[in-house]
Amino acid sequence: MPERINPADEPFLELEEDVTEHLDEQVQKAQEQLLRLKREQEVIEKQKRELEELSRRQEQLQHGRAEMVEQFTRALVILERETYDAQKRVEQLKTINESFVQHLQTLESINPKSWENLDINKELTRALSAVDDARAEYARSRAVINAETSEEVLAPVNAGAAANYAEAPQDFLYWLKNGLAFTLPLIVFGVVLIIVLFVLFAK
Repeated sequence: MPERINPADEPFLELEEDVTEHLDEQVQKAQEQLLRLKREQEVIEKQKRELEELSRRQEQLQHGRAEMVEQFTRALVILERETYDAQKRVEQLKTINESFVQHLQTLESINPKSWENLDINKELTRALSAVDDARAEYARSRAVINAETSEEVLAPVNAGAAANYAEAPQDFLYWLKNGLAFTLPLIVFGVVLIIVLFVLFAK
């Protein structure tokens, strides 16, 4: 037979049901609170990651900015020096160019055919002096230009031609000696011929 519930025990049953319902409510509230805390934790962790990323990017900005400021400052000093050297180089080349143009005009103006009614020795001396000046200027300028480059920009002057010009005296005594050297055999031959003829006719 089924056990009969004592009416006196009914308050205890109602009390147990109330306690159970209360505990269920507490568990449900705890779970809801735990879920809310978990969501808040996720939000906080997300904010933390964002703040860490922001901090990392700010540090990257500061480091990159400082690095590039230093690089540009150093580069500007180097560029200023390079610009000064380049301007100095350009001025040197302009000066050399003007000098070369002047020497070229001088050399091209030399015309031996126009010396017929002039003092040829004087004109020849002047012309050879102009050639020597041009050669010296070319050699000096060549050294300046080639010193700044890895390859030879200007070729050297023909050493043989330079030696020939350097060995050729330009004074009157040189021409007198040369003339005497060329005519002396003729003079000696003429004197001998006159002596022979004189001896033959004297007989």
